Amino acid sequence: MTELTSADRVRRRDLVRMKSTATFLLVFAAALYALAQRWESSGAPGWVGFARAAAEAGMVGGLADWFAVTALFRRPLGLPIPHTAIIPTRKDALARNLSDFVGTNFLSEQVVRDRIRQIEVTRRVGRWLADRSHAQRVTGEAAALVRGAVGVLRDEDVQAVLEPILRRRLAQVPVGPVLGRLLGEVVADGAHHRLVDLVATAADDWLRANRDAVVDVVAQQAPAWSPEFVDRRVAARVYAELVRGSAEVRADPHHPVRTTLDRLLATFAENLRTDPATIARANAVLAGLLDEPEVRRAFGDLVGAARRLLLEMVDDPDGELRTRLTDALVDLGLRLDGDPALRSKVDGWVSDAAAYLVTHYRDELTRTITDTVQRWDGAETSRRIELQVGRDLQFIRINGTVVGALAGIVIHAVTVTVL
Repeated sequence: MTELTSADRVRRRDLVRMKSTATFLLVFAAALYALAQRWESSGAPGWVGFARAAAEAGMVGGLADWFAVTALFRRPLGLPIPHTAIIPTRKDALARNLSDFVGTNFLSEQVVRDRIRQIEVTRRVGRWLADRSHAQRVTGEAAALVRGAVGVLRDEDVQAVLEPILRRRLAQVPVGPVLGRLLGEVVADGAHHRLVDLVATAADDWLRANRDAVVDVVAQQAPAWSPEFVDRRVAARVYAELVRGSAEVRADPHHPVRTTLDRLLATFAENLRTDPATIARANAVLAGLLDEPEVRRAFGDLVGAARRLLLEMVDDPDGELRTRLTDALVDLGLRLDGDPALRSKVDGWVSDAAAYLVTHYRDELTRTITDTVQRWDGAETSRRIELQVGRDLQFIRINGTVVGALAGIVIHAVTVTVL
């Protein structure tokens, strides 16, 4: 037997009290009938006949209603009378009928739509969110949810999930045209000139700081039959020209080398957008980069950093993320409360969503009633239902005794008057 809750114990106490009251009235009617019958046999006044008739009819009415109420939950006096103990013996059928009743009358599409329209869900939600303390509460709950979800995930777990998805998505993207458009816009705007300046400056500085290394490299390329002092003088001349050229490129924004580089970049950008061979090579380069261990490690580091940053942002109640989210919720609440057009649209979405749920999942929802009741045994089902409605059913017994007594008086009065 399932342990009774505090509410069930209160219901049980009330049920016992009402049963005792109804039984007392029945016993009182029986005792009154016995006394009146005995008194009449020894010559009682006429009014005693009315008392006897009232007690007799009340006793019959009380017994009949006791039998009817008791037969719902158990067999009266334990006797195997047909069509008694209705709830224990027919609980499965009753559960199915109750499920059908709830599904038809409470979970129908029209009932749900009408109820949502009546309670004005969107307006209520809007007014609730418009209160900043409520919006902060929602933000806090959302932050706790994110914190819990992110906190249980390890970096390698997140990477294992996201990396295949990212790789698959990148493999499907034609990276060549995207890079071509980006490079074309960079060249057209001259945004690459600063990078060229940086490279030219770095090259010029390096040449000036590494004269001996450059001269040695150039001299080593001379033929074996050439005298060494000639090789060194030629190498020095080459070095001087390199320094002069790098200085000119560094100083002149319109140097031919720079304009040639612009043309090369523009041509390369156009090929990335339109040339199939160049596009294929760009995609192959991307695929190769994605397979590099360093790239994969870098992606893992990025995931870890993003995870830690997200946790820091959701843990700060006065941070930018939660403040902006709270402001957005308050603004949404004000709009839902004050904008009839938006409210009507959202009400329609909510109504459609609820109608979809009850239309497609009504059987699953009502099956909970059937499955729950079917798991109970007959005695448990009877006990649960009697605790819920048994107290009110005892009024049937009381009314049966009282109404029976009144009917007995009327019948006796008609009998004495007419007969």
